[in-house]
Amino acid sequence: MAIKRFFATKDNTITNAFKDGLATRGTGSNMGASDILEVFSIYGQASSASSELARTLVEFDTADIATKRTAGSIPASGSVDFFLRMYDAEHVESTPRDFKLTIAAISQSWSEGAGLDMNNYTDIGESNWIKAASSTNWASEGGTFLTSSAYPNMHKTQSFDGGTEDLNVNVTSIVEEWLKTNDKPNYGFGVFLTSSQETATESYYTKKFFARQSEFF
Repeated sequence: MAIKRFFATKDNTITNAFKDGLATRGTGSNMGASDILEVFSIYGQASSASSELARTLVEFDTADIATKRTAGSIPASGSVDFFLRMYDAEHVESTPRDFKLTIAAISQSWSEGAGLDMNNYTDIGESNWIKAASSTNWASEGGTFLTSSAYPNMHKTQSFDGGTEDLNVNVTSIVEEWLKTNDKPNYGFGVFLTSSQETATESYYTKKFFARQSEFF
């Protein structure tokens, strides 16, 4: 069995988490140049019912995959599987257990940005919780994704029992849709907790992955 690796061309973490002092949210913050990607849900930190979320965006160059398929180095549809692989980043903060991540096709173009601050959310610009790019808002705050009801083959999930597992999910149906038609252009994957866990009255803080810029992996 042959394995070929494709690396992300851009990634980012977007969040509506509160800044220090718990008075204002970091919805304008950008973390596109960070070496870490983060997914979390924090319940009840700022008030008894407050909710704070972080989601990951990651995109690959499917034009490169299409070129290699035409050249014969990638098998035809039906003879190859595509997996999204993201590696767990160990950290000293709490890691959630017994959670599930959604992997959904992003439905809007976005810009990576060059922000680094994942603690105080001081870097702004390009994609963030509100904006897909510096001059373009997301159609829905928190990122715009193809819905599971309308596009079930553009959604995947993976369960994490211990919390420190890598993400390794078969995304063949999503990639093949991107490769075969312009009706569903490739804007990458969104990775985030399921809707029931994002709205739960408990926290899932915090799952971290190495980003494409990481010097440690």
